[in-house]
Amino acid sequence: MTQSPHVDPGQSGGFLAEIKDAVTTRAALLVLGVLALQLAFITSYVGAFHHPKPSEIPIAVAAPARPVAEQTAKQLSALPGKPLDPRAVQDEATALRQIQNRDVDGALIIDPAGTTDKLLVASGAGASLSQAVEEVVGLVEKTQGRTVRVVDVAPSAAGDGRGLSSFYLVVGWCVGGYLCAAILAISAGARPANVHRAIIRLGALLVYSIAAGLLGSVIADPVLGALPGSIWALWGLGSLVVFAVGAITLAFQGLAGVVGIGLAILLVVVLGNPSAGGAYPYPLLPPFWKAIGPWLPPGAGTYAARSIAYFKGNDITGPLLVLSGWAVLGSAITLACAAGRRGKAGAAVGSGLPEGPDALPEREAVR
Repeated sequence: MTQSPHVDPGQSGGFLAEIKDAVTTRAALLVLGVLALQLAFITSYVGAFHHPKPSEIPIAVAAPARPVAEQTAKQLSALPGKPLDPRAVQDEATALRQIQNRDVDGALIIDPAGTTDKLLVASGAGASLSQAVEEVVGLVEKTQGRTVRVVDVAPSAAGDGRGLSSFYLVVGWCVGGYLCAAILAISAGARPANVHRAIIRLGALLVYSIAAGLLGSVIADPVLGALPGSIWALWGLGSLVVFAVGAITLAFQGLAGVVGIGLAILLVVVLGNPSAGGAYPYPLLPPFWKAIGPWLPPGAGTYAARSIAYFKGNDITGPLLVLSGWAVLGSAITLACAAGRRGKAGAAVGSGLPEGPDALPEREAVR
C-alpha cells in the first residue's frame, strides 16, 4: 500500500487547474444537459400556452328538420380558421348522448320557430373549452340576428375550479412515479445489477403505486370534494398512472443511468404536462402538443380522470390502453436492461463514482 502524497492546492498549477480538478467532464456535461432541459421546459410550456386557439372542436347540430341542421353544420364548418368540426345529428337527445359519450364537446340545438337557440356545453371537460364553444357559436348566432341559451350538461364540481383538479391530481401522480423510481436509483445504483433486483424495484414501485393511487383519490375526494365520480375507478387510474411513469423512469435509467432521470422528466414533464389538456384541452392546443398529448401519461391520465368524474367513465378505454402500454413497455425494458448486465451494480446516483459494473477503481490507502 502506498501513501498518497500531500499536494498543496497553491502549488497545483493555479486557479485553472483547480477548476479542472473540481469540475469533471461528466459534471460539466450533466450541467449542460440540465440547461438544455430547462430551455426545453420553457419552450414547451410557452409554446403550448401562449396563444390558445380553437381548432376543429367537435360539435353536434340538431334541428326539428334534418336539412336545417345540415345547412347550419355546413355554415359552421366554413368558418375562417375552422374553429369547429360540426356534424348534423338526428335530435337533441342524440346530441346530448354524444356529449356524454365524449364524442363531441358541445351541441347547438336550432329552434326555427324562434330566434333563440340552445347551446349544450360540458365544463367538466374543461372550462376553457366550453367557453371557446360559447364564444365561437355566440358570434355566429349574433351575425345572424339570433341568440343562444347556454346549458351546461356536465358541469364541473363546486370544488373543481375551472375543471383543473383532475389535471393536478394526475400531475401529482406522475411526480410520485418518477420520484419513486429516482429514489430507488439513488439508494442502489441507477442500473439494477440483475433481473432479480429489477423485479424487486418494479415490485416496490407497484406497492407504492397502489398506495399513491388510493391516497391521491381520497385527498381529491372526499377530503377536498374536488372530484365526483367513483373513488374506486380513480384509485385504479392513479395506480396505473404512477406505475406507468415509474416504469418509464426505471427503463430510462436502465438504458442511460442517471441521465435517464432527465429523460423521464423530458418526456413526462416537459412534453407531457403542457400537452395533457389540463388548462387548455386538446382542441385549443397548437398542432404539435395536440398530437402528442393523448399518447403521453399526463394526457391519457387527465382525459381518463375527467371521464370518470363527469362522464360516467365513458371513452376511457383508449387512455387506459395508452397507460398500460407505457407500463408494460417500461417494465419490459427495465428487465431487458437488467438481463443484459453482468457483474455488480454501478454506484448509487449522486455518489460521484462511475456507474459501470467494472468502473469502481481500487482505492489507495490514505493516511
